Amino acid sequence: MKFRTEVHIPISEKKILLTDSIFSVGSCFAAEMSQLLKNGQMQTLCNPFGTIFNPFSLNIAIQNLHDCKKYKEEDLILYNQEYISLNHHTSFNSFYAHKTLERINQNIETGNQFLQKTNWVIITYGTSFIYEFLPKKQLVANCHKIPQKFFHKRLLTDEELKNSITETIENLKDICENDVQILFTVSPVRHAKDGMTENQLSKSKLICALHETLPHFENCHYLPIYEIMMDDLRDYRFYKEDLIHPNQQAIQYIWEKFGNAYFSEEVKYFITENYKIKAALEHRPNDEKSPKYLEFLEKLKEKIALQQQKVKHKIFIE
Repeated sequence: MKFRTEVHIPISEKKILLTDSIFSVGSCFAAEMSQLLKNGQMQTLCNPFGTIFNPFSLNIAIQNLHDCKKYKEEDLILYNQEYISLNHHTSFNSFYAHKTLERINQNIETGNQFLQKTNWVIITYGTSFIYEFLPKKQLVANCHKIPQKFFHKRLLTDEELKNSITETIENLKDICENDVQILFTVSPVRHAKDGMTENQLSKSKLICALHETLPHFENCHYLPIYEIMMDDLRDYRFYKEDLIHPNQQAIQYIWEKFGNAYFSEEVKYFITENYKIKAALEHRPNDEKSPKYLEFLEKLKEKIALQQQKVKHKIFIE
């Protein structure tokens, strides 16, 4: 007797290797996967523009990274004494224009350089809704808590969605490594503030646009992360207290499914061992100068050295 409908991620013929670099962009799933890859000491970079939810704004970010665009003060607005980029997350805001620009431009340069050696890209879309900043008639990635009266909210059209996805793919294929694999997902996090019916409409438009666009491109794949949460893990025990975001158990379940579908055996072992080392490094004894603890640290150093021999990039550097 079956008690649940399991959703599978198709097994990929091409696997993520120890030498590969993985770029993640978008909303929750991309960030969660990037953090797990980082904890496993893989080469990864996530969201140089901060969290982005809609395909139009995400496409602008990818275009800027591709072109290595240099932001200037006229690209910012001043609100509540803070200099703000409407294409970026609030974490870039500061009271000084040069500080906002310094961080933005450094992230763009870092992202551009990373993309040039990237083998895998994970893109997660969160919503089809977008806001237009009326004073500049600009579609924005983030409203930065500016009053609602300055914005017009609407759904991206089907054409806007498909064009954004297409341009994103074309820019990534141009700048990334040959044969780059681009994995698209839709965030399972429900945007309850939009309204539950509106959220379903928004997610449906994303899924339709992806399924209409991806078949026209090689090496572009849809991962059913949204479907796993909505159907396979159809129970509130897999959500955080807000009943909106997946909890750690759900994230771990999705991570294991993703790894089984995309990781080479060497990567699986490498990440598993590094998780053990990371957990051991976080252990804090009562006496940090005790002979037993010092011996424990020496053995950890030996394990790290063995892991380091498997890859060219530096690991456990924090």
